[in-house]
Amino acid sequence: MITIPHKAKQFLVFIVKLSIVVGSFYFIYNQLASNTQLNWTKFLILFNKNQSVLGILFILSFSFLNRFIEILKWQNLAQVVRYISIGEATKQVLAALTLGVFTPVGVGEYAGKALYFDKNETKKVIFLNLICNGVQIFATGIFGIIGMLILGYWKWSMGIIGFIILFIIVASISKNITIKGYSINDLMQKINEIPKSIHQKNLILGLCRYLVFSHQYYFLFVAFDVEISYPILMATIITVYFLASVIPSFQFFDFALKGSLAVYFFGLLHINQWVVIFVTTLMWVLNVVLPVLVGSYYIMIFNADSKKVV
Repeated sequence: MITIPHKAKQFLVFIVKLSIVVGSFYFIYNQLASNTQLNWTKFLILFNKNQSVLGILFILSFSFLNRFIEILKWQNLAQVVRYISIGEATKQVLAALTLGVFTPVGVGEYAGKALYFDKNETKKVIFLNLICNGVQIFATGIFGIIGMLILGYWKWSMGIIGFIILFIIVASISKNITIKGYSINDLMQKINEIPKSIHQKNLILGLCRYLVFSHQYYFLFVAFDVEISYPILMATIITVYFLASVIPSFQFFDFALKGSLAVYFFGLLHINQWVVIFVTTLMWVLNVVLPVLVGSYYIMIFNADSKKVV
């Protein structure tokens, strides 16, 4: 068996960390520089017209709350394995987000959080992260269907509801069927092993995070002088977010997918295309790019041997 000298191992780990960080910066630059639909001149004109320190802080506060609520969610669920402080939860969430941006549907995020725990806890950590993300999928689905109903997409809504009901029926019938040794009964048992108080807190925080994120979207449109009634604009926002979420994509390209759907649906409300593109891009920058930049720092100082950052 070939053994790698300690110094060489440290160097290889450093190269991997550096590659992740450099890759993050490259994707950020590439997505902003190569997007020909972004008219920075128009943006600067409107920004200079409506700029307000309080307004900027107000919008930024939503980004902080969005990520902070996610940190509280993870701290709440991680206690099933062991208690972690808010500071530790922050490191884990942001580092995992950075790892997840390069992978389809953010699967790297699951591995990222598991790195902070012992190997024998990996499966449990991945499962808890699934529960953590699952509540956001639940909130996105419920609000998304409501949004589609408000906008009058009854056939789509009924079709989705019918599919969900069919899925539940099939899952109930086949709950004892095992795939690679696991069944739906096993999954439900693992879910029930988690205290109800933790599930309840996870659900409340998940709903709060969804409301924060969607309303940041709304207030950005208001900042760009979009004058459309609250119910219609919010219904369109949650519909776009729902449809974009059900299509698997890479985190860093997620904003492009949402942008394409947003251009179509907000175009039906006669909102200028460039405004839609800028709002979607700003949502991506504020809620993915900024946390990834901080997460890159935690990636660089991560110590695999001690299972903590130093």
